[in-house]
Amino acid sequence: MPDDGWSLLAVLRERLGVVTAKDGCSPQGQCGCCTVLVDGAPRVACVTPARRVAGRDVTTVDALPDRDAWADAFTACGASQCGFCTPGIIVRLAALGDRRVDPDAVNTALLAHLCRCTGWRTILDAAAQLGTGAPRRDWDAAARRAALEGGVAQRVGPEVALGAGGFAEDTAPADALVAVLDGNGEWVVGESLTEARAAAGKVQGRRTTVAVRHPIEVPPGDWAVTLRTTWVEPAYLETDASWCVPGGEPASPLANGGAFGGKIESIAPAAARQLADQHGRAVRVVLSREDTVRRGPKRPPIAAGVRADGTGLVRVARTDGIAFPGFDVEPVDVVGPPTTAAARAAGWAEAAILRAAATGVARVESPTGAVASATVDDAGVHIEVDCGAPLDEIVLRSYCVGAVHMALGWVRSEGIAVDDAGEPHDLTVRSFGVLRARDMPPVDVIVQPSASAPTNGSDAVFAAVAAAAWLADGLPPEWPTRTR
Repeated sequence: MPDDGWSLLAVLRERLGVVTAKDGCSPQGQCGCCTVLVDGAPRVACVTPARRVAGRDVTTVDALPDRDAWADAFTACGASQCGFCTPGIIVRLAALGDRRVDPDAVNTALLAHLCRCTGWRTILDAAAQLGTGAPRRDWDAAARRAALEGGVAQRVGPEVALGAGGFAEDTAPADALVAVLDGNGEWVVGESLTEARAAAGKVQGRRTTVAVRHPIEVPPGDWAVTLRTTWVEPAYLETDASWCVPGGEPASPLANGGAFGGKIESIAPAAARQLADQHGRAVRVVLSREDTVRRGPKRPPIAAGVRADGTGLVRVARTDGIAFPGFDVEPVDVVGPPTTAAARAAGWAEAAILRAAATGVARVESPTGAVASATVDDAGVHIEVDCGAPLDEIVLRSYCVGAVHMALGWVRSEGIAVDDAGEPHDLTVRSFGVLRARDMPPVDVIVQPSASAPTNGSDAVFAAVAAAAWLADGLPPEWPTRTR
């Protein structure tokens, strides 16, 4: 193999076709999705030069001797949803050996990883239950529940935990050209991702020292409670990607996950179609982590006041289609990154949280009729949810725990710094404030039995837990409530 400066991840994916090692932040080396074993020790492949592993043993998830047992454990515990981050996590946990049953050892190992879907607790469960077998499941029912919770059709099964979710980056033709954005927002095309990035002059993104700011002022009024929020990054692990053949239909960037609304308006599919027609060849479009931050839509900032009777006024960064049921709404022109009403429960969740803060009770009913209540205390997070027929309780619980993780981060730690010109400065996956595994408290989930039609339940949990966390923190008037 020539010593041409390629990373180990690039060699695995581009030359050997081993796509179970995922690229979630390359070359930031921060998400852990590309973790492999080098002579038995975990290594982040995207920042490992291929020349440094010459003559050494490299093991991906595919070659783990207990690969299938890990896949069964992750599936049985709901420890994998989209399945993008889990191959790297499984590789690292496999390297723990018998220490995988020690939660402290697992949490320490997981410091090298990020997962946006699962909320970590189910991953600890899977590590402890490895080898105990998997319960019989109705996979069609499980997939139906996953689609309700994720917002797009999804697969559920052991193969998903091993990275076989059908992501666009993995399914493109091997001979496809690769297109990336340069610093001027123009598409640069190469024969490989490494070549395209080199031609584009990609510069590594950084985490800023600029403080998160709250761009909208609370309206004057005799408010019982006020709240200001900032821009929040969806922080999905699989960056936007698509591919297309000339005259064809581009691959969806959503694949096996809904990206929490962040990819609904992705630029990748249209670019793939245009470039494929232009070049007369299949073209794979890949956004870097920095591209997704600069160009991807955020949860819009708000500033709101609520009266004791639960009514009030919300000022929101102008966002097409967003609504706050029961509140007067005042759109505000704010210089900043794009925002979207498609972000998870955007608008109605904020309205429900403000009403819960005014009443002191974290109980939420979603627009689709799901009901969730939550408390947050020193022992952890406690949830009850009624969202119709569960279909598959393992999947439902997994999504509810994931919603807890996202809600706690939204209230307490998440946000990105945006300068006065509206440019995001937090460009690394670690700079968004997503909660790490060791920061995630225990979660108890009670699923209420129901024979009614199933509906999304995790969004109601998301709103209820956010309200409960804010109440537990004493209702400080700005989110995030704690130092990032």
